Amino acid sequence: QVQVVESGGGLVQPGGSLRLSCAAVGSIVRALKMGWYRQVSDKERELVALITTDGSITNGDNINYSDSVKGRFTISGNSGKNTVDLQMNNLKSEDSAVYYCMVEQRTVMGGRISYWGQGTQVTVSA
Repeated sequence: QVQVVESGGGLVQPGGSLRLSCAAVGSIVRALKMGWYRQVSDKERELVALITTDGSITNGDNINYSDSVKGRFTISGNSGKNTVDLQMNNLKSEDSAVYYCMVEQRTVMGGRISYWGQGTQVTVSA
């Protein structure tokens, strides 16, 4: 059973930094996609940052950020280890949300399956 474990959330003042970490444990399958999403109360979950790999060892990663975090957040990961981090700098109050880690893998039947973490709260407040 694959479990996605997140850590690193918390309370920070505007302008501060936090680092979120995530690991998908219980799997040796290389990740195809690894990313962070966030959700505020009853709003839809939105993409924050995503790494899309080509499934190989070579450097074929493609990284996408939402416009609201470009230049402030940096995603990094290891598809072989199924780990992904999100460095968040210059945090703003509007970054407050529950952040979710997502890891997508290929199934034995050739399809794809996404695994999600339970979420970690990030609160930016003075």
